[in-house]
Amino acid sequence: MELNLLNEQGKIVSVVNSPDIVFSRDYNEALVHQVITAYKANARSGSRKQKDRADVHHSTKKPWRQKGTGRARAGMSSSPLWRGGGKAFPNLPDENFSQKINKKMYKACMCSILSQLTRENRLSVIENFLIDELKTKLVSQKIKDMGLNSTLIITDFLEEKVLLASRNLSGVLVVEPRHADPVSLVSYKNTLITKQALIKVGEMFS
Repeated sequence: MELNLLNEQGKIVSVVNSPDIVFSRDYNEALVHQVITAYKANARSGSRKQKDRADVHHSTKKPWRQKGTGRARAGMSSSPLWRGGGKAFPNLPDENFSQKINKKMYKACMCSILSQLTRENRLSVIENFLIDELKTKLVSQKIKDMGLNSTLIITDFLEEKVLLASRNLSGVLVVEPRHADPVSLVSYKNTLITKQALIKVGEMFS
């Protein structure tokens, strides 16, 4: 699979070879959906809590006598049937939302997404992504010159100037190949990957 290598003005200067198994794969929508759903679920923390009938502050006195009132039987006002009563099956803080994803599924999902980005011309390859000074404006201008906006930048190593200068840009994220995940790949409109990072990604998912 040949990918276009762009310069800093977004013009094609040459082509780069990439493994077909990673960048020329059929798109599996069901698999991508399953992996992304599990990925988001695994990031959830069990921080929500509801009170059961033992936690609510109510008297344990029987509201009225068992028979003769014409009303339904009632034992205490903390019953889940009553307004202000405890929840029958409350959400607890130790609730586990995690879902299992095996390595084969994850690799197939990443290859499927990368292949689709390539077909949609949303994946661009550059020689490197560097700036001279630690200024957010330089990163913003560099991306703008290439005709991009919402961009995930994958570099072979995290250069400190680029990392610090891009932190304040809402539509830009800079990561290494090992930290590129399915959610980020589908969340950003464009993906910019350096030549060396492309080689690493090919080795990781081949």
